[in-house]
Amino acid sequence: MVVAASVVVAVGTVTGMMSALDGRGRSDEAGPPEVTRSPSLESLPAVPSPSPSVTASPSPTSAAPTPKRKAGPTPSPTGTEPERKQQPTVVSARLYRHPESQVLEWVRDNSGDPRHAVIQSRIAAQPAAVWFADFTPDTITDRVRAVTSGGSASGRVPVVVPYAIPDRDCGGHSQGGAPDLDAYDAWIDRFAAGLGSGDVIVILEPDSVAQTECLSDAERADRFASLARAGRVLKEANPEARVYYDAGHSGWNAPGKQAGWLRQAGAASTASSDGVFSNVSNFHATADEIAYDRQVLDALGGPASLGAVIDTSRNGAGAPDDGEWCDPAGRKLGRAPTLATGEARIDAYLWVKLPGESDGCKGKPGTFTASYAYDLAR
Repeated sequence: MVVAASVVVAVGTVTGMMSALDGRGRSDEAGPPEVTRSPSLESLPAVPSPSPSVTASPSPTSAAPTPKRKAGPTPSPTGTEPERKQQPTVVSARLYRHPESQVLEWVRDNSGDPRHAVIQSRIAAQPAAVWFADFTPDTITDRVRAVTSGGSASGRVPVVVPYAIPDRDCGGHSQGGAPDLDAYDAWIDRFAAGLGSGDVIVILEPDSVAQTECLSDAERADRFASLARAGRVLKEANPEARVYYDAGHSGWNAPGKQAGWLRQAGAASTASSDGVFSNVSNFHATADEIAYDRQVLDALGGPASLGAVIDTSRNGAGAPDDGEWCDPAGRKLGRAPTLATGEARIDAYLWVKLPGESDGCKGKPGTFTASYAYDLAR
């Protein structure tokens, strides 16, 4: 049975791999020049875990955590080797790191924790996406603007994730979003108004295309029409915005099937789309995602300028053979976020899911769990 690529628990306001807060949007210090190869992480020795009390939960003032997301169908072993161990992560100088997130809060509050240096350098220092998973029309423009203006001021590229489509997650753990498509369309209009005029990457509605089996044909057509409209609205509001559509991941729908749905949702038109994204909050190896995304793009048609972005935040050891999606053991950080992948038609490796924010098994869904983060990072 096909299972969603992700589950989102929307708590509070913005959900974030990097959480966006009202009125906050400055950058961190400048990083080194962009590299053409995004390294993975070397293993580090185990460090004794302190008492559970050091694990932070979101403060009342912070935006909601990154959505908890479940895996797609049980993957078939592909024989793909785990991500090759390389030099320690290099922080991208071109992608924006929002200054507020659960992991940054934990780093600030737990300087004496023996896991602090590893979590700080390997997770908290990385640029990552900012999620907007709540339906709050009155504040959405200002909150998006806080992130995009911070990116523009620093000369860096923010990554934002609108996640409010009605009937998201087919009513599962991540149920929520706008009450109907008319309300969603109005919310997207307000979201677009906060995009500004600088470079920004939009990861448009994870699972919104790959996970539509639960919808009737008419409901699916209506959703796809709304998504196509959303892409046009976002790009009209900011012509510099790069909008990517949901391709699921390599262990889910066949490329031809996924491409057919993507075409209906507007992903083949440059008026609404710059391509597709895959592996959001999942664990499939980068090599598998590259091959899959290229197959989807070939089947999708459209101009050669369409590309793909891949979530590499937790895929350093590939997907577990048993298909476990909830904080599976033995996973590792993947390639560092970068806009220079060196791979044809692969526009970026991004951290869309913030490592350490639990799927619900090693901590409360969507909240930062230091032990989980450390296990991924070492």
